[in-house]
Amino acid sequence: MAALHHVCTAPIARAALRVRAAAVSSPPVRLPKSDPRVLLGLSEQDLRQLAVDLGQQSYRGKQIHDLIYKTKSKEIQQFKHLPRAFRDALVGAGWSVGRSPVYRSVTAADGTTKILLKLEDNRLIETVGIPAEDDKGSVRLTACVSSQVGCPLRCSFCATGKGGFSRNLKPHEIVEQVLAIEELFKHRVSNVVFMGMGEPMLNLKSVLEAHRCLNKEIGIGQRMMTISTVGVPNTIKMLASHKLQSTLAVSLHAPNQELRETIVPSAKSYPLGALMHDCKDYFLQTGRRVTFEYTLLAGINDKAEHALELAELLHSCGRGYHVNLIPYNPIEGSEFRRPYKKVVLAFVEALESRKITVSVRQTRGLDANAACGQLRNEFQKIPLLDLAPIVSMDETKLLAV
Repeated sequence: MAALHHVCTAPIARAALRVRAAAVSSPPVRLPKSDPRVLLGLSEQDLRQLAVDLGQQSYRGKQIHDLIYKTKSKEIQQFKHLPRAFRDALVGAGWSVGRSPVYRSVTAADGTTKILLKLEDNRLIETVGIPAEDDKGSVRLTACVSSQVGCPLRCSFCATGKGGFSRNLKPHEIVEQVLAIEELFKHRVSNVVFMGMGEPMLNLKSVLEAHRCLNKEIGIGQRMMTISTVGVPNTIKMLASHKLQSTLAVSLHAPNQELRETIVPSAKSYPLGALMHDCKDYFLQTGRRVTFEYTLLAGINDKAEHALELAELLHSCGRGYHVNLIPYNPIEGSEFRRPYKKVVLAFVEALESRKITVSVRQTRGLDANAACGQLRNEFQKIPLLDLAPIVSMDETKLLAV
C-alpha cells in the first residue's frame, strides 16, 4: 500500500509564522495538492500536522479526524470539541469539511435507497445504499458510489451515458457518498462498489485516493471493495501495479469484438483481445480473480451460442475469472428488453456446463431507478439552479427520481 497515492500524500508544511489560537488571522499553510482546503480525505497524521501549523497542539488533529469520520460532522462550526478560535482560524484560512447536502432521495420497496448529492458547483451525483440480511440476521450494507458526474463512454444500455458527462469527481466527493449512506441508514457500510455513475478508470487517481481513505480512515477492508471498468487502455496495468486486494470487475457484455462494439462504443479503441490479455496479466500480478460483468439483453447477447463463445473466450485466458450475469434493467427510451428467467437460467447452465463459475446478480432498487445501469439525472450536463429546493429526508419515501 506504500505505493498507493492518496488525498494527502504531500506533507503540509509548517507555517512560516506561528500564531496563537486566538489570533484573528491564520498563518500561511501549504495545502495538499489534491483538494485544497478540504478536510475530508486527510489522514490523522495530516490533520495533526495541520493543527500544529495553525498553532494548536497535535491532538487537536486527532479530534478533527474523529469528528469527520466517526461523528460525521459536516461543518467546521459543528466541531464543538475544538476551541472557538481554532474553528475560526480554519474557516478563515478557507478550510471546509467537504460534505455536500442531500438534494433528494428515493427508497425502493426492497429497502435500496438512491441518494442525490448536490455538489459545490450545483451538479448532482447519485449513490445507492443496498442493505442485505444474511441467514444469521446480520446486515450487510453496500454503497454503490459514483466516480464522475455522468459518463463519457455512452454504453448503449446504460442510462448514465445517455445523460451526458460533465467532470470527474474529486476524492472527497467520492468518499462523502459512503458517509452519506451511513448517515441515512444509521449503519456502517461494509462493502463499497465503484459501480455508480461514471467510468472509474477515467478518474483513476481520485478513485485510488478515495480507496485509500475508505480503507485507512473509515476502516473498510480492501477485499470489501470492487472497482469496475468497461475497459480503458493501459489503466488495468496501472491498477495492477498498486497490488490492491480489492476486486476488479470488467464489464464485458459480449463474447466477441463485433458484438461488443455495438453495445460498448469504446470497445473500438480497446479490442477485446487486448482487454482479455490485460485481465490475464492482472490476475498473474495480483493473484486476484477478475470478475466479468455481463448484462443480458434479450435477443442480443443472451443466446446459448453466446454463452458457449464466452466460455471459450475465458478458457483461452487461463485461470482467475468469474462471470456475474446481470439481467437488463430497463430505462426510459431504450430499445433493449430484459430476458425471460428461463433464458437467464439456460445461459447459466451453458456456462456451467463448460466449468465456468457464474452467478446472477439479484436485482435491487428497480422501482426506484436505482438498479445497475439506471443512474441518471437531468443535471449531469446543466447545473442545478440555486433556487431549487433541498428536500428534507422526511420526504424520501414519497419521491420518485
